[in-house]
Amino acid sequence: MNLAPSRRPVSQILDDAVLGRRLSAGDAHTLLLEGDLLELGMAAHAVRSRFNDPAVATYNVDRNINYTNVCVYKCRFCAFYRAPGDPEGYLLPFEEIGRKVEETLALNGTGILLQGGVHPDLPLSYYEDLLRFLRSNYPAIHVHAFSPPEVKFIAKKERMSFHDVIARLKAAGLMSIPGGGAELLSDPIRKDVLAYPKCSAEEWIDIMRQAHRNGLRTSATMMYGMGEPLETRIEHFQRVRDLQDETGGFTAFISWTFQHEHTDMPDVPEIYADEYLRTLAVSRLFFDNIVHFQTSWVTQGKKIGQTALAFGADDMGSIMIEENVVSSAGTAYRMSQDEMEHLITAAGYTPKQRTNLYERIVTRADTAEQARRYRHALTPANRDLVSAGLLPVLG
Repeated sequence: MNLAPSRRPVSQILDDAVLGRRLSAGDAHTLLLEGDLLELGMAAHAVRSRFNDPAVATYNVDRNINYTNVCVYKCRFCAFYRAPGDPEGYLLPFEEIGRKVEETLALNGTGILLQGGVHPDLPLSYYEDLLRFLRSNYPAIHVHAFSPPEVKFIAKKERMSFHDVIARLKAAGLMSIPGGGAELLSDPIRKDVLAYPKCSAEEWIDIMRQAHRNGLRTSATMMYGMGEPLETRIEHFQRVRDLQDETGGFTAFISWTFQHEHTDMPDVPEIYADEYLRTLAVSRLFFDNIVHFQTSWVTQGKKIGQTALAFGADDMGSIMIEENVVSSAGTAYRMSQDEMEHLITAAGYTPKQRTNLYERIVTRADTAEQARRYRHALTPANRDLVSAGLLPVLG
């Protein structure tokens, strides 16, 4: 894999990208090093507009439910995990997970992202039982769950292949798989930050390959800014694009920056908004085979998330009813559906709520009946997230 800068003129690389010609890894490296930020943004926006409706920016209403924070791994960048036996460790009862799903539905939600630490005591049957509980009680909710490190650990524990574990989970009700655990798909940096034991770069790729072969769509993610060289980010891009060429199974690419508070890496220099926007734009130019790109307003803040819509992103992601992993590292943002639509409108787009796999647009009329049905599940902490249009109903 040749990751060295291509030495082609930046203007030529940008022209090729806008015209739909594939960039090399070296071209992407050159753009990260030498590209003017605004020129990168303009080119990325042109590519975004070729893949997606130029007048629309989408978002979704879902919830991150972290069913456990107990984890056998000790990634240096993670402030969320607790070691087995730690008094702060937890495993949510199914009933509590169900309550969180009901509140999601009460807030016009369509899906949940369900993932946790890698708990050493949970067999495959636990995950199957949880999925069956969700499918039988909440058939309207999309279950996007269990990232590659969780799948790997289950496979190791049960002495099964990745493919067969995913097939069992799918049969129990799994609908898609999140891209968690990717961080940077380069083994030297994974070893440095202690992420390699939970999942090597090739294992992450192969688990996603097996998910796609099982007919499941997945997302691709990248967390960067851990002191890595730029070519590490390019290696990540190349690995993801190669698998997308092979399977076509990724729905979206989502990248965000490392948040260092309360981690074992407090001295890593902070990544600022200009580098985030630069990396987003270059990824949009490089991935000629992934349709959707999300902003990372959860780590960058609402205004930079809004700005990212002009740097290649077409989607603002979730309103974040609940988020525990990034917030454990000192960054906590969330917003109501009304505020999300206001931000998108102010950026010059028509806001549209989508489903988790981007397969259709959802209106508030579509979700109103479920919202009314589960209004009893709203907690005081989340009442400020209720859409203004539902307030008269809620009383």
